[in-house]
Amino acid sequence: MGRRSWLPIATSSPFSLANIPFGIISSTTSPVHRPATVVGAHVLDLKVFAERNGFSGLEAIHPHLDVFSAATLNRFAQLGRPLHGKVRTYLQSVLADDTPLPQILRDNHDLRAAAIIPLADITTHLPMEIGDYTDFFAGIHHASAVGSLFRGPANALQPNYKHLPVAYHSRASSVVVSGTPVRRPWGQILLDPTAEPKIPTLAPCRRLDIELELGAFIGKANPLGQPVPVAEAEKAIFGYVLMNDWSARDLQTWEYVPLGPFNAKNFATTISPWVVLPDALEPFATAGIENDVEVLPYLRAENKQYDIRLKVDMKTAKSGEEATTVTETSGKNLLWSFAQMVAHHTIGGCNMRAGDLLGSGTISGTDDRSRGSLLEQNQAGRKTIGLAGGEERKFLADGDTVTITGVCGSEEDGLVGFGECSGQILEAVETPFFR
Repeated sequence: MGRRSWLPIATSSPFSLANIPFGIISSTTSPVHRPATVVGAHVLDLKVFAERNGFSGLEAIHPHLDVFSAATLNRFAQLGRPLHGKVRTYLQSVLADDTPLPQILRDNHDLRAAAIIPLADITTHLPMEIGDYTDFFAGIHHASAVGSLFRGPANALQPNYKHLPVAYHSRASSVVVSGTPVRRPWGQILLDPTAEPKIPTLAPCRRLDIELELGAFIGKANPLGQPVPVAEAEKAIFGYVLMNDWSARDLQTWEYVPLGPFNAKNFATTISPWVVLPDALEPFATAGIENDVEVLPYLRAENKQYDIRLKVDMKTAKSGEEATTVTETSGKNLLWSFAQMVAHHTIGGCNMRAGDLLGSGTISGTDDRSRGSLLEQNQAGRKTIGLAGGEERKFLADGDTVTITGVCGSEEDGLVGFGECSGQILEAVETPFFR
Protein backbone atom coordinates (compact mmCIF):
# COMPACT_ATOMS: atom_id res chain seq x y z
CA MET A 1 0.00 0.00 0.00
CA GLY A 2 1.49 3.32 -1.09
CA ARG A 3 1.65 6.43 1.04
CA ARG A 4 -1.63 8.35 1.08
CA SER A 5 -2.34 12.07 0.97
CA TRP A 6 -4.73 14.21 3.00
CA LEU A 7 -5.80 15.59 -0.38
CA PRO A 8 -8.32 13.35 -2.15
CA ILE A 9 -6.57 11.37 -4.90
CA ALA A 10 -8.48 8.88 -7.05
CA THR A 11 -6.66 5.56 -7.30
CA SER A 12 -6.83 5.90 -11.09
CA SER A 13 -4.98 9.23 -11.06
CA PRO A 14 -1.49 9.21 -12.60
CA PHE A 15 -0.58 11.91 -10.08
CA SER A 16 -0.40 9.94 -6.86
CA LEU A 17 1.82 10.95 -3.97
CA ALA A 18 4.45 8.60 -5.45
CA ASN A 19 4.83 10.96 -8.40
CA ILE A 20 5.21 14.74 -7.71
CA PRO A 21 6.01 15.95 -11.24
CA PHE A 22 6.73 19.58 -12.06
CA GLY A 23 5.15 21.90 -14.62
CA ILE A 24 4.30 25.50 -15.47
CA ILE A 25 0.78 26.81 -14.95
CA SER A 26 -1.39 29.90 -15.11
CA SER A 27 -4.81 30.04 -13.49
CA THR A 28 -8.20 31.68 -13.77
CA THR A 29 -7.16 34.00 -10.93
CA SER A 30 -3.66 34.83 -12.21
CA PRO A 31 -2.21 34.87 -15.75
CA VAL A 32 1.37 34.65 -14.43
CA HIS A 33 3.29 31.59 -15.62
CA ARG A 34 4.79 29.84 -12.60
CA PRO A 35 5.95 26.42 -11.34
CA ALA A 36 3.58 23.92 -9.78
CA THR A 37 3.22 20.26 -8.97
CA VAL A 38 0.09 18.19 -9.43
CA VAL A 39 -1.49 15.81 -6.91
CA GLY A 40 -4.66 14.04 -7.94
CA ALA A 41 -7.13 16.62 -9.22
CA HIS A 42 -5.31 19.60 -7.68
CA VAL A 43 -2.13 21.54 -8.27
CA LEU A 44 0.12 23.06 -5.66
CA ASP A 45 1.20 26.54 -6.77
CA LEU A 46 4.89 26.50 -5.85
CA LYS A 47 5.28 30.25 -6.30
CA VAL A 48 2.70 30.99 -3.61
CA PHE A 49 3.92 28.07 -1.50
CA ALA A 50 7.51 29.40 -1.55
CA GLU A 51 6.54 33.03 -0.97
CA ARG A 52 4.48 32.11 2.10
CA ASN A 53 7.17 30.04 3.83
CA GLY A 54 5.96 26.66 2.63
CA PHE A 55 9.57 25.53 2.29
CA SER A 56 10.48 26.59 5.83
CA GLY A 57 11.13 22.93 6.67
CA LEU A 58 13.64 22.41 3.84
CA GLU A 59 16.72 24.48 4.49
CA ALA A 60 18.58 23.19 1.43
CA ILE A 61 16.27 25.05 -0.95
CA HIS A 62 16.30 28.39 0.91
CA PRO A 63 19.11 29.99 -1.18
CA HIS A 64 17.20 29.07 -4.35
CA LEU A 65 13.57 29.94 -3.58
CA ASP A 66 13.48 32.42 -6.47
CA VAL A 67 13.40 29.48 -8.93
CA PHE A 68 9.74 29.05 -8.00
CA SER A 69 8.95 32.54 -9.30
CA ALA A 70 10.42 31.81 -12.75
CA ALA A 71 8.24 31.41 -15.85
CA THR A 72 9.93 28.11 -16.81
CA LEU A 73 11.53 25.20 -14.96
CA ASN A 74 14.99 25.83 -16.43
CA ARG A 75 16.48 27.38 -13.31
CA PHE A 76 14.97 24.71 -11.07
CA ALA A 77 16.34 22.03 -13.41
CA GLN A 78 19.85 23.49 -13.08
CA LEU A 79 19.85 22.88 -9.33
CA GLY A 80 20.65 19.22 -9.96
CA ARG A 81 19.11 15.86 -9.22
CA PRO A 82 20.05 15.68 -5.49
CA LEU A 83 18.17 18.91 -4.72
CA HIS A 84 15.27 17.95 -6.98
CA GLY A 85 14.99 14.77 -4.93
CA LYS A 86 14.96 16.69 -1.65
CA VAL A 87 12.21 19.02 -2.91
CA ARG A 88 10.14 16.07 -4.12
CA THR A 89 10.57 14.16 -0.84
CA TYR A 90 9.70 17.28 1.18
CA LEU A 91 6.53 17.91 -0.82
CA GLN A 92 5.52 14.27 -0.41
CA SER A 93 5.97 14.65 3.34
CA VAL A 94 3.98 17.90 3.49
CA LEU A 95 1.14 16.37 1.45
CA ALA A 96 1.09 12.98 3.17
CA ASP A 97 -1.80 11.91 5.38
CA ASP A 98 0.72 11.18 8.15
CA THR A 99 2.68 14.40 7.59
CA PRO A 100 5.12 15.31 10.37
CA LEU A 101 4.67 18.96 9.32
CA PRO A 102 0.90 19.59 9.52
CA GLN A 103 1.43 23.28 10.23
CA ILE A 104 3.11 23.87 6.86
CA LEU A 105 0.05 23.25 4.69
CA ARG A 106 -2.55 20.77 5.94
CA ASP A 107 -3.55 22.86 8.95
CA ASN A 108 -2.62 26.21 7.41
CA HIS A 109 -5.99 27.10 5.96
CA ASP A 110 -4.91 30.44 4.50
CA LEU A 111 -2.03 28.87 2.57
CA ARG A 112 -4.19 25.96 1.44
CA ALA A 113 -6.78 28.38 0.05
CA ALA A 114 -4.11 30.35 -1.83
CA ALA A 115 -1.79 27.60 -3.05
CA ILE A 116 -4.01 24.61 -3.81
CA ILE A 117 -5.95 25.03 -7.05
CA PRO A 118 -8.35 22.62 -8.78
CA LEU A 119 -6.80 21.16 -11.90
CA ALA A 120 -9.82 22.35 -13.86
CA ASP A 121 -8.95 25.98 -13.03
CA ILE A 122 -5.42 26.01 -14.45
CA THR A 123 -3.81 26.10 -17.88
CA THR A 124 -0.55 24.26 -18.47
CA HIS A 125 2.30 25.66 -20.55
CA LEU A 126 5.59 24.41 -21.96
CA PRO A 127 7.52 23.42 -18.85
CA MET A 128 10.95 24.45 -20.17
CA GLU A 129 12.43 27.05 -22.45
CA ILE A 130 13.79 24.70 -25.11
CA GLY A 131 17.04 25.81 -26.68
CA ASP A 132 17.66 22.73 -28.82
CA TYR A 133 15.76 19.56 -29.68
CA THR A 134 17.38 16.34 -30.88
CA ASP A 135 15.33 13.38 -32.06
CA PHE A 136 16.86 9.93 -31.74
CA PHE A 137 15.89 6.67 -33.45
CA ALA A 138 16.33 4.21 -30.57
CA GLY A 139 13.15 2.18 -31.11
CA ILE A 140 14.64 -0.81 -32.91
CA HIS A 141 11.30 -2.51 -33.57
CA HIS A 142 10.09 0.65 -35.33
CA ALA A 143 13.36 1.02 -37.24
CA SER A 144 13.22 -2.64 -38.32
CA ALA A 145 9.57 -2.51 -39.35
CA VAL A 146 9.87 0.70 -41.39
CA GLY A 147 13.20 -0.37 -42.87
CA SER A 148 11.67 -3.67 -43.96
CA LEU A 149 8.78 -1.86 -45.66
CA PHE A 150 11.10 0.20 -47.87
CA ARG A 151 14.34 -1.82 -48.13
CA GLY A 152 13.32 -5.36 -47.29
CA PRO A 153 14.09 -7.33 -44.10
CA ALA A 154 17.71 -8.05 -45.09
CA ASN A 155 18.52 -4.32 -45.26
CA ALA A 156 16.03 -3.00 -42.69
CA LEU A 157 18.69 -1.55 -40.39
CA GLN A 158 21.57 0.56 -41.64
CA PRO A 159 25.08 -0.75 -40.76
CA ASN A 160 25.56 1.93 -38.10
CA TYR A 161 22.30 1.34 -36.23
CA LYS A 162 23.56 -0.93 -33.44
CA HIS A 163 26.88 0.91 -33.07
CA LEU A 164 25.57 4.37 -32.19
CA PRO A 165 22.33 6.09 -31.22
CA VAL A 166 21.20 7.48 -34.57
CA ALA A 167 19.72 11.01 -34.36
CA TYR A 168 19.10 14.29 -36.13
CA HIS A 169 18.69 17.86 -34.92
CA SER A 170 15.06 18.91 -35.07
CA ARG A 171 13.14 22.14 -34.53
CA ALA A 172 12.74 23.49 -30.98
CA SER A 173 10.47 26.43 -31.83
CA SER A 174 7.58 24.20 -32.89
CA VAL A 175 7.53 22.02 -29.77
CA VAL A 176 4.09 22.64 -28.23
CA VAL A 177 2.35 21.62 -25.03
CA SER A 178 -0.47 19.09 -24.94
CA GLY A 179 -3.81 20.50 -26.08
CA THR A 180 -2.31 22.74 -28.76
CA PRO A 181 -3.98 22.10 -32.15
CA VAL A 182 -1.72 20.89 -34.96
CA ARG A 183 -2.18 22.45 -38.39
CA ARG A 184 -1.82 20.06 -41.34
CA PRO A 185 1.35 21.16 -43.12
CA TRP A 186 1.89 22.03 -46.77
CA GLY A 187 4.95 20.80 -48.60
CA GLN A 188 6.38 19.26 -51.72
CA ILE A 189 5.00 15.79 -52.46
CA LEU A 190 5.05 13.36 -55.36
CA LEU A 191 1.50 12.59 -56.39
CA ASP A 192 2.79 9.58 -58.34
CA PRO A 193 6.10 8.37 -56.88
CA THR A 194 6.53 5.91 -59.78
CA ALA A 195 6.31 8.52 -62.54
CA GLU A 196 9.39 9.76 -64.44
CA PRO A 197 10.63 12.39 -64.40
CA LYS A 198 9.87 13.03 -60.73
CA ILE A 199 8.09 16.39 -60.53
CA PRO A 200 6.76 17.45 -57.13
CA THR A 201 3.54 19.29 -56.33
CA LEU A 202 3.01 21.79 -53.51
CA ALA A 203 0.04 20.44 -51.55
CA PRO A 204 -1.23 19.71 -48.05
CA CYS A 205 0.23 16.58 -46.49
CA ARG A 206 -1.83 13.49 -47.35
CA ARG A 207 -0.01 10.98 -45.14
CA LEU A 208 0.02 12.64 -41.72
CA ASP A 209 1.25 10.29 -39.01
CA ILE A 210 2.02 10.00 -35.31
CA GLU A 211 5.21 8.94 -33.57
CA LEU A 212 4.90 7.66 -30.01
CA GLU A 213 8.00 8.74 -28.08
CA LEU A 214 9.43 9.63 -24.70
CA GLY A 215 11.22 12.92 -24.21
CA ALA A 216 14.00 13.76 -21.76
CA PHE A 217 14.87 17.28 -20.61
CA ILE A 218 18.48 18.15 -19.85
CA GLY A 219 19.08 19.84 -16.50
CA LYS A 220 22.85 19.84 -16.17
CA ALA A 221 24.95 21.61 -18.81
CA ASN A 222 28.39 20.50 -19.98
CA PRO A 223 31.05 22.94 -21.23
CA LEU A 224 31.83 23.20 -24.92
CA GLY A 225 34.48 20.65 -25.83
CA GLN A 226 33.92 18.43 -22.79
CA PRO A 227 32.02 15.20 -23.49
CA VAL A 228 29.82 13.69 -20.78
CA PRO A 229 31.00 10.20 -19.72
CA VAL A 230 28.23 7.62 -20.02
CA ALA A 231 28.59 6.80 -16.30
CA GLU A 232 27.78 10.46 -15.50
CA ALA A 233 25.21 11.07 -18.22
CA GLU A 234 22.13 10.14 -16.21
CA LYS A 235 22.89 13.00 -13.82
CA ALA A 236 22.37 15.41 -16.73
CA ILE A 237 18.70 14.43 -17.12
CA PHE A 238 16.14 16.58 -15.29
CA GLY A 239 13.05 14.55 -16.14
CA TYR A 240 10.81 12.91 -18.70
CA VAL A 241 7.70 13.74 -20.74
CA LEU A 242 5.53 11.98 -23.30
CA MET A 243 6.03 13.05 -26.90
CA ASN A 244 4.17 12.84 -30.21
CA ASP A 245 6.63 13.76 -32.97
CA TRP A 246 4.06 14.21 -35.74
CA SER A 247 5.35 13.19 -39.16
CA ALA A 248 4.34 14.15 -42.71
CA ARG A 249 5.32 10.91 -44.44
CA ASP A 250 4.77 12.06 -48.02
CA LEU A 251 6.85 15.22 -47.51
CA GLN A 252 9.55 13.10 -45.88
CA THR A 253 9.71 10.60 -48.74
CA TRP A 254 10.60 13.32 -51.22
CA GLU A 255 12.84 15.58 -49.13
CA TYR A 256 14.87 13.34 -46.84
CA VAL A 257 17.65 12.47 -49.31
CA PRO A 258 20.47 13.19 -48.56
CA LEU A 259 20.22 15.15 -45.28
CA GLY A 260 17.17 13.65 -43.59
CA PRO A 261 13.77 15.03 -42.54
CA PHE A 262 13.09 18.76 -42.71
CA ASN A 263 9.58 20.19 -43.28
CA ALA A 264 8.18 16.70 -42.68
CA LYS A 265 9.03 17.06 -39.01
CA ASN A 266 9.36 20.75 -38.14
CA PHE A 267 5.68 21.80 -38.13
CA ALA A 268 4.86 20.44 -34.64
CA THR A 269 6.04 18.17 -31.83
CA THR A 270 3.65 17.75 -28.89
CA ILE A 271 4.80 17.02 -25.33
CA SER A 272 2.95 16.40 -22.07
CA PRO A 273 3.04 19.33 -19.60
CA TRP A 274 4.30 17.60 -16.45
CA VAL A 275 7.98 16.65 -16.12
CA VAL A 276 8.32 13.38 -14.20
CA LEU A 277 11.57 13.17 -12.25
CA PRO A 278 13.92 10.18 -12.62
CA ASP A 279 13.50 9.49 -8.89
CA ALA A 280 9.78 8.89 -9.41
CA LEU A 281 10.47 6.44 -12.24
CA GLU A 282 13.35 4.63 -10.53
CA PRO A 283 11.16 1.89 -8.97
CA PHE A 284 10.13 0.93 -12.51
CA ALA A 285 13.61 0.77 -14.03
CA THR A 286 14.25 -2.27 -16.17
CA ALA A 287 16.54 -3.52 -18.90
CA GLY A 288 15.83 -2.36 -22.43
CA ILE A 289 16.48 -4.36 -25.57
CA GLU A 290 19.83 -6.13 -25.54
CA ASN A 291 22.33 -5.00 -28.16
CA ASP A 292 23.97 -7.99 -29.86
CA VAL A 293 27.06 -6.07 -31.01
CA GLU A 294 29.97 -4.82 -28.94
CA VAL A 295 29.80 -1.04 -28.86
CA LEU A 296 32.73 1.30 -28.43
CA PRO A 297 33.91 1.90 -24.85
CA TYR A 298 32.33 5.36 -24.48
CA LEU A 299 28.87 3.80 -24.97
CA ARG A 300 29.30 0.73 -22.79
CA ALA A 301 26.64 0.91 -20.11
CA GLU A 302 23.47 -0.81 -19.00
CA ASN A 303 20.56 -0.11 -21.32
CA LYS A 304 18.37 1.23 -18.54
CA GLN A 305 14.75 1.91 -19.44
CA TYR A 306 11.46 2.36 -17.59
CA ASP A 307 8.52 0.00 -17.88
CA ILE A 308 6.00 2.71 -18.71
CA ARG A 309 2.69 1.43 -20.03
CA LEU A 310 2.16 3.60 -23.09
CA LYS A 311 -1.15 3.97 -24.92
CA VAL A 312 -2.33 5.90 -27.97
CA ASP A 313 -6.04 6.73 -28.33
CA MET A 314 -7.71 8.33 -31.34
CA LYS A 315 -10.97 10.23 -31.60
CA THR A 316 -12.47 11.49 -34.84
CA ALA A 317 -14.82 14.34 -35.67
CA LYS A 318 -17.62 11.76 -36.04
CA SER A 319 -16.84 9.61 -33.01
CA GLY A 320 -17.07 12.48 -30.53
CA GLU A 321 -15.87 11.28 -27.13
CA GLU A 322 -15.67 7.64 -28.21
CA ALA A 323 -11.99 6.80 -28.55
CA THR A 324 -10.20 3.89 -30.19
CA THR A 325 -7.01 2.59 -28.64
CA VAL A 326 -4.67 2.09 -31.58
CA THR A 327 -1.43 1.33 -29.72
CA GLU A 328 -0.34 -0.22 -26.43
CA THR A 329 3.34 -0.78 -25.75
CA SER A 330 6.08 -0.27 -23.15
CA GLY A 331 8.75 2.38 -22.73
CA LYS A 332 11.35 -0.38 -22.34
CA ASN A 333 11.28 -1.11 -26.10
CA LEU A 334 14.41 0.92 -26.85
CA LEU A 335 17.89 -0.21 -27.90
CA TRP A 336 19.69 2.78 -26.36
CA SER A 337 19.25 4.44 -22.97
CA PHE A 338 18.95 8.20 -22.59
CA ALA A 339 22.31 8.14 -20.79
CA GLN A 340 23.88 6.59 -23.88
CA MET A 341 22.16 9.22 -26.02
CA VAL A 342 23.68 12.01 -23.91
CA ALA A 343 27.13 10.39 -24.04
CA HIS A 344 26.98 10.09 -27.83
CA HIS A 345 25.47 13.55 -28.30
CA THR A 346 28.42 15.11 -26.47
CA ILE A 347 31.28 12.85 -27.62
CA GLY A 348 32.42 15.44 -30.18
CA GLY A 349 32.31 18.22 -27.59
CA CYS A 350 28.74 19.45 -28.11
CA ASN A 351 27.66 21.59 -25.16
CA MET A 352 24.17 20.68 -23.97
CA ARG A 353 22.18 23.19 -21.93
CA ALA A 354 19.40 23.08 -19.38
CA GLY A 355 16.13 22.85 -21.29
CA ASP A 356 17.50 20.90 -24.23
CA LEU A 357 15.06 18.18 -25.26
CA LEU A 358 15.90 14.66 -26.44
CA GLY A 359 13.34 12.43 -28.16
CA SER A 360 13.66 8.65 -27.92
CA GLY A 361 12.42 7.91 -31.42
CA THR A 362 9.26 5.94 -32.11
CA ILE A 363 8.59 3.25 -29.50
CA SER A 364 7.06 0.09 -30.95
CA GLY A 365 6.62 -3.49 -29.89
CA THR A 366 6.70 -6.49 -32.22
CA ASP A 367 3.00 -6.94 -33.01
CA ASP A 368 0.44 -4.76 -34.78
CA ARG A 369 -1.20 -3.69 -31.53
CA SER A 370 2.07 -2.29 -30.19
CA ARG A 371 3.22 -0.28 -33.19
CA GLY A 372 4.00 3.35 -32.36
CA SER A 373 3.23 4.82 -35.80
CA LEU A 374 0.37 4.46 -38.27
CA LEU A 375 2.91 3.83 -41.04
CA GLU A 376 3.82 0.52 -39.41
CA GLN A 377 0.22 -0.43 -38.69
CA ASN A 378 -1.00 0.31 -42.21
CA GLN A 379 2.03 -1.28 -43.89
CA ALA A 380 3.01 1.93 -45.70
CA GLY A 381 -0.58 2.64 -46.74
CA ARG A 382 -1.52 -0.86 -47.88
CA LYS A 383 -3.89 -1.62 -44.98
CA THR A 384 -6.62 0.26 -43.15
CA ILE A 385 -6.97 0.70 -39.40
CA GLY A 386 -10.43 0.14 -37.92
CA LEU A 387 -11.82 2.76 -35.53
CA ALA A 388 -14.89 3.07 -33.32
CA GLY A 389 -18.18 3.50 -35.18
CA GLY A 390 -16.94 1.62 -38.23
CA GLU A 391 -14.60 4.36 -39.46
CA GLU A 392 -11.25 3.50 -41.00
CA ARG A 393 -7.95 5.30 -41.35
CA LYS A 394 -4.65 4.86 -43.04
CA PHE A 395 -3.31 8.24 -41.92
CA LEU A 396 -4.77 11.11 -39.91
CA ALA A 397 -7.79 13.07 -41.12
CA ASP A 398 -8.69 16.65 -40.23
CA GLY A 399 -10.55 16.70 -36.92
CA ASP A 400 -8.79 13.62 -35.54
CA THR A 401 -7.48 13.92 -31.99
CA VAL A 402 -4.56 11.75 -30.88
CA THR A 403 -3.89 11.31 -27.16
CA ILE A 404 -0.86 9.54 -25.69
CA THR A 405 -0.84 8.47 -22.04
CA GLY A 406 1.72 6.60 -19.97
CA VAL A 407 1.71 5.21 -16.43
CA CYS A 408 3.84 3.05 -14.16
CA GLY A 409 2.96 1.11 -11.05
CA SER A 410 -0.38 0.05 -9.61
CA GLU A 411 -3.47 1.72 -8.21
CA GLU A 412 -2.79 0.05 -4.86
CA ASP A 413 0.70 1.57 -4.51
CA GLY A 414 -0.05 4.78 -6.42
CA LEU A 415 0.32 5.40 -10.14
CA VAL A 416 3.17 7.43 -11.57
CA GLY A 417 2.17 8.98 -14.88
CA PHE A 418 2.51 11.95 -17.18
CA GLY A 419 -1.03 13.08 -17.89
CA GLU A 420 -2.03 13.52 -21.51
CA CYS A 421 -0.03 14.33 -24.62
CA SER A 422 -2.81 15.34 -26.96
CA GLY A 423 -3.37 17.26 -30.18
CA GLN A 424 -6.14 17.72 -32.74
CA ILE A 425 -5.45 17.97 -36.46
CA LEU A 426 -6.69 21.17 -38.11
CA GLU A 427 -7.16 21.54 -41.84
CA ALA A 428 -4.33 23.01 -43.89
CA VAL A 429 -4.38 26.77 -44.38
CA GLU A 430 -5.50 27.66 -47.89
CA THR A 431 -3.33 30.56 -49.09
CA PRO A 432 -3.54 31.87 -52.66
CA PHE A 433 0.21 32.31 -53.18
CA PHE A 434 0.70 28.59 -52.54
CA ARG A 435 -0.92 27.80 -55.87
